[in-house]
Amino acid sequence: MFESFSAVTSSWEYLLGGIGVTLSLVAVSLLIGFVCGLTLTLGQVYGPWVVRRGVDVYVWFFRGLPNIVLLFLFYFAFFPMIGLNLSPFAVAVTVLGLRSAAYQSQIFRGAIQSITDGQMLAARSLGMTRAQAVRYVILPQALRLSLPGWSNEYPVLLTDSAVAYLIGVAELLTRTSQMISRTGEPMVLYLTCAVIFILMSYGGTALIQHIERKVRIPGIGHVEGGE
Repeated sequence: MFESFSAVTSSWEYLLGGIGVTLSLVAVSLLIGFVCGLTLTLGQVYGPWVVRRGVDVYVWFFRGLPNIVLLFLFYFAFFPMIGLNLSPFAVAVTVLGLRSAAYQSQIFRGAIQSITDGQMLAARSLGMTRAQAVRYVILPQALRLSLPGWSNEYPVLLTDSAVAYLIGVAELLTRTSQMISRTGEPMVLYLTCAVIFILMSYGGTALIQHIERKVRIPGIGHVEGGE
């Protein structure tokens, strides 16, 4: 038993590096998903017919394929075919980010469509252009309304990040497997890896929920005082 736990202590510094890589994967993927997802949403809600159909195809493609298929498709086929020699980390964040964008776009779309048409009409009556009304009136509300759904993307991306192991990204699962091959202690090290993932998941979700409470629009989606 002592030897099993000594495998954790001797591997801890190396595993900490894997935690940093995993969190970097998640953070960059979330950012890519946010920027691309918001762009897709604006095209789907306010764009012409051709743009809306293009977004539908994008969402259908990235939501319809497993992460591992997308990862292999981009890493072994698509990027080499177009002459891009990207690192495994770059490929992983690109795939995870583009897939997340498909999900985030639908979260943002639902938030925008929940805002009444009267707000757009009121903004236009004040002399705003359509683009200004979207930027200054619709989007600030929609982003705050979308936080409960958007917060689910963090734990999803965190668990999805483990697929980067398959193309050699030195994230937490990869480093755990490497230490197991050195120490011969799979049970305690995989259990440690699982506990770390759980702590990262609940810790990040708690932080996002705290932000959600801070920016919540009073009277919308929440009843104060239990009334």
